[in-house]
Amino acid sequence: MFYSIKEVSNRYGVSPKSTWRWIREGRFPKPVKLAPKTARWREADLQAYEDGLDS
Repeated sequence: MFYSIKEVSNRYGVSPKSTWRWIREGRFPKPVKLAPKTARWREADLQAYEDGLDS
């Protein structure tokens, strides 16, 4: 399953701008580019990120 920037931001309770900033800072997984202006995150990547937060 793939998630949009809006869905990802809602999942973590932050704005899309914050999500993009986290990516630039290397604190969040990069999205998969499905088209030039279409970025999506895989469920597995988000789950791995969340698992890393627990450690």
